[in-house]
Amino acid sequence: MTETATTIIIEENNFYLNAYVDLFNKRIRVDDYRGNTSLVLKQAEELVHQHKAEKLIVKGRAEDLQLFYEKGLQPEAILDRYFLGSDAYFFSKFYTVERKKNEYWIKEDEILQGIYQLNPSVEKPYPPKEYELKKADESFAEQLATLYGQVFEIYPTPMNDPEYVKKTMQEGTVYYVFFHEGKIVSAASAEINAFYKNAELTDCATLPEYRGKYGLMKILLKELEGELKRQGVFCAYSIARSLSFGMNAALFQLGYGYRGRFMNNCYIYDKLEDMNMWVKNLTNC
Repeated sequence: MTETATTIIIEENNFYLNAYVDLFNKRIRVDDYRGNTSLVLKQAEELVHQHKAEKLIVKGRAEDLQLFYEKGLQPEAILDRYFLGSDAYFFSKFYTVERKKNEYWIKEDEILQGIYQLNPSVEKPYPPKEYELKKADESFAEQLATLYGQVFEIYPTPMNDPEYVKKTMQEGTVYYVFFHEGKIVSAASAEINAFYKNAELTDCATLPEYRGKYGLMKILLKELEGELKRQGVFCAYSIARSLSFGMNAALFQLGYGYRGRFMNNCYIYDKLEDMNMWVKNLTNC
């Protein structure tokens, strides 16, 4: 298993910084910070230059919004109730001209507009008994890795590596899957932040020949939501490819609200892509 990302924690007398250094996607993401925010941003930019990153992302708090603007960062998304009930504001800064260019933005606007014209309550028939819904454990890692390798030519994390899948499970990520004819045909996970009580619904993948038939992904996401509520986690969010009508439509029809778009955020599917933020308050369902 080749590590292409690592977490760096820096503690000084007047600030604390928790940053995710993502070499594969050429970005630095500040996941948490305290203290002097100006020094936090200065240190984050030093990490950008040190690792030759092209994009900086900061999960900010409301009291720092003015400073982010002054430092040249731009808003990309809001995540309701992320910090133990307080909203997170995602700000970004780009460091190369190429990373800032975008040829799909207007098309993605049109896709989003089309999604909001859908009937949010449309339900597909439940899959036949030949489809088995299961909560995954480490014995599923090999098949999960095969699924992700088949669905995604490129993925932001090495989900095609069984050892990496096992590692995520050991760190608390929960997976639900559908089996058909002895193989996993659809899967999704919840990556839980136990401290701030939020979870990202992610790693959503369905084999092409099983898409659009029985709404497998929506069923998996509902199962994950139930798991989160049992664990006392009520802030659920998902980040979907902006060019994927199906995945964004599924989240909309499950009651998630659109909260912004990350430009040239990560390498996924077959190229560097924009990603949409969707958020749901599980106390309302």
